[in-house]
Amino acid sequence: MGKEDEETRAMQAALSNRLFFRLYQCANMLHKTGTRALDRHGITTQQWAVLGALTRPAFERGVAVGDLATFLLVSRQNLAGLISRLEAQGLVEKAVDAADNRSRLIRLTVTGRKLWQDDMQVEISGFYAGALQGFSTDDRIHLIHYLDKMLKNFKALDPEATSAEEKQAAE
Repeated sequence: MGKEDEETRAMQAALSNRLFFRLYQCANMLHKTGTRALDRHGITTQQWAVLGALTRPAFERGVAVGDLATFLLVSRQNLAGLISRLEAQGLVEKAVDAADNRSRLIRLTVTGRKLWQDDMQVEISGFYAGALQGFSTDDRIHLIHYLDKMLKNFKALDPEATSAEEKQAAE
């Protein structure tokens, strides 16, 4: 191997390390500042993600815990704790699945939907504006593209994610 190859590999390793460390810092700051932005509602960024997911039209009538966990890329165990806390706050409820009386679906309550639509949107919009200050529309599109690309690669590295997607596709 030539000296140029070693230098290129070392530069790539240093860039990758810097990139992943910056991603780690951004994730930590997202949790810290996002939770602070919704502090008056008593909502964390993890709860924010669950509430936001439940507002999707496909989940409006409810979604199975496993499907919600797959969508959010979290474990069922971690999601169960979040759902329990949101349920205790009266923001989500478990409903019987009309197609299968044994199954339970998670859905927003009227209180949860009102909190999301009427109360949290002002803070969320302000948070997004501050966090994305200086980002053009093209910058935002490119960032989504690159994060989607990285997410696809993460999924390829995770056999559990791959098997969950295959299972979901087969249904």
